[in-house]
Amino acid sequence: QAMGATTRQIITSALLPEARPGIFAAITVTAITLVSYTAMAGVVGAGGLGDLAIRFGYQRFQPDVMIVTVVLLLILVQILQTLGDRLVVHFSRK
Repeated sequence: QAMGATTRQIITSALLPEARPGIFAAITVTAITLVSYTAMAGVVGAGGLGDLAIRFGYQRFQPDVMIVTVVLLLILVQILQTLGDRLVVHFSRK
């Protein structure tokens, strides 16, 4: 403000670029947490991959179905983590 910048210019030119890596890191953690919560919710009957793993894999004694769903969950989490880490490194000013 001392140099004549408006509030909008301060936010878009200084604050957001500095906060962007932290925001992307937080979004990554949130997305991975949501994947784990939806898998756990499937265990108690909410549907999704957790429900598929429990109902068809565990209760019907089909270990191949359970292994495939667990591997899919691991791949999904790994993709989210890799993408988030790359975004944080890209927008980092180091």
